[in-house]
Amino acid sequence: MPGVWFDELRLGQTFDHPIRRTVTETDNLLFSTMTHNPAALHLDEAYMQSESEYGTRIVNSCFTLGLMVGISVNDTTHGTAVANLGWDEVRFPRPVFIGDTLRIESEVLDLRASKSRAGQGIVTFAHRAYNQNGELVATCRRSGLQRMRPEA
Repeated sequence: MPGVWFDELRLGQTFDHPIRRTVTETDNLLFSTMTHNPAALHLDEAYMQSESEYGTRIVNSCFTLGLMVGISVNDTTHGTAVANLGWDEVRFPRPVFIGDTLRIESEVLDLRASKSRAGQGIVTFAHRAYNQNGELVATCRRSGLQRMRPEA
């Protein structure tokens, strides 16, 4: 189990996740079509070249959010998560383009033992995604219910 137990986390702890991921055209196309998002800014290269300040398609931001959180799982909650409780303050300060390589870091913002669930706690992470140029492209706060280390 690569994740960490709730009681092993500490406030301010930061994870620089080793997985890096280059976003592909297939990622963007499949995610946009599977979620029924027909926006030209994700799917129509000719339109974006002629009608957009960016000159090319922008990767679907929900894909970016999912990738950012997904990359964090192995180091933080894999095998210890009970439930995702919510995402807050989701922001995309810069667009992500096909071919960008993202790296993710996560920080523990808050920890509290659950009042109603023995052996579990609520953790709040800040997740940040950076492109290959070190530019911040996405952020969010995520709260989840996580297991404490079982008693021996």
